[in-house]
Amino acid sequence: MPLPAIPAVPAPAVVDRMEGSLGELVAALTPEAGAAGRHRGRPPILPATLLWAGLAVRVLRRATSQLELWRLLTGTGLWDFPAVPVSDDAVYRRLERDGAGAMERLFADLTVLLAERLDPHADRTLAPFAAAVYAVDETTLDPVARTLPALRGLPSGDDRLLPGKLAGVFDVRRQLWREVRYLSDPRRNEKLAARALVEPLEREALLLFDLGYFAFAWFDDLTDDGRWWISRLRERTSYEPIHVFAENGETLDALVWLGAHRADRAKHAVRLVQFRRGRTLHRYLTNVRDPRRPPLGEIARLYARRWDIELAVKTAKTDLGLHLLWSAKPAVVLAQGWAVLPVAQVLQALRVLVAAARVDPFDVSLPLRVRYLPLYARRGLDPIAAIAADGRRLGFIRPSRRTAVAAPDVPTAALRPPPPGLVLERTPRYARRTCGPRRAAAQA
Repeated sequence: MPLPAIPAVPAPAVVDRMEGSLGELVAALTPEAGAAGRHRGRPPILPATLLWAGLAVRVLRRATSQLELWRLLTGTGLWDFPAVPVSDDAVYRRLERDGAGAMERLFADLTVLLAERLDPHADRTLAPFAAAVYAVDETTLDPVARTLPALRGLPSGDDRLLPGKLAGVFDVRRQLWREVRYLSDPRRNEKLAARALVEPLEREALLLFDLGYFAFAWFDDLTDDGRWWISRLRERTSYEPIHVFAENGETLDALVWLGAHRADRAKHAVRLVQFRRGRTLHRYLTNVRDPRRPPLGEIARLYARRWDIELAVKTAKTDLGLHLLWSAKPAVVLAQGWAVLPVAQVLQALRVLVAAARVDPFDVSLPLRVRYLPLYARRGLDPIAAIAADGRRLGFIRPSRRTAVAAPDVPTAALRPPPPGLVLERTPRYARRTCGPRRAAAQA
């Protein structure tokens, strides 16, 4: 059954009524849709469509426990569905048994749909040389409360209180999650999962990541695969200058070899840029070796957009309640996590569409939108039009508090071209680490 259509831009809204649209999307993806007569026996008392639609709605309404889902389904009922006479334990066991497949499929299909709808609003001024711009990161899910019966005897800080973590790729131009994967081991080295995470991404996409992904083999593999990247320089990393494009005091733009010792050295030469602001010396690495695209100052501003994925994580964990896990059982944790992500996607899309009225997307408050969007929906109002029209007066649209990166811009005329025949590739040697080359990660 195809997904119900969301009005295409420039229609007044992507979602007319948030709750109803989520319910329709879930219904299109549940196994029961179009499957009448395929199974023998009495129909289930609690239909899958109702269970998963209710779960999505409880996330939107910021539920703090699985009991709130049960009260919705068996007390007031959801929309035109009648209340179902089931126990809270029956709802819990159903979540545990069915897993998160329906919500995971919803997230994947909704991501494709929203990416298409937001394409006219994608910010292509960001790294125009790249096919796309993505931030890559992981977040550890918050510890499960020890008040849950199965965990009462565990000491604080015990690894068994950690339900795992989410590894994600965030589309910076469209402000949408592109890929999300659940990792059951919260202590697993993030670079081991990163390779599979970025594999579906376009060649010549630009990846932004923090020092948790710093590894010579990872840098080389991305370069060999035809992907651009920007990272900060880790302290005490040895390097050897090859060519200086520009230098003025502590401002530097140069080509370097990473690894000045035989035990650990990278294959490809990379670009090092640095500048000082106040007491901080900012230093970045990139495999974009042309100092004109992007220039030094633009590299710093691009890397600052890595923070976009941190804000998207905050929306899921804090604004939509993923920091309050309803259970210690992995299947129920996954069900809750995959219910949060589609709602987060729609909220991210709404921010971009509100910002299409010529404001910065980060000037549109996400927490306020999470809080008031259901109220607009219940009144039948178009949330995009309402917030765009009166957002400044009500504080939905306000100046962003994001820190602006003030980096120097080096004039093109001041750049010294590299000499002809400069060697930019050598035989690598990677130290034995858990973040080793692709073949080592594949064996892990």
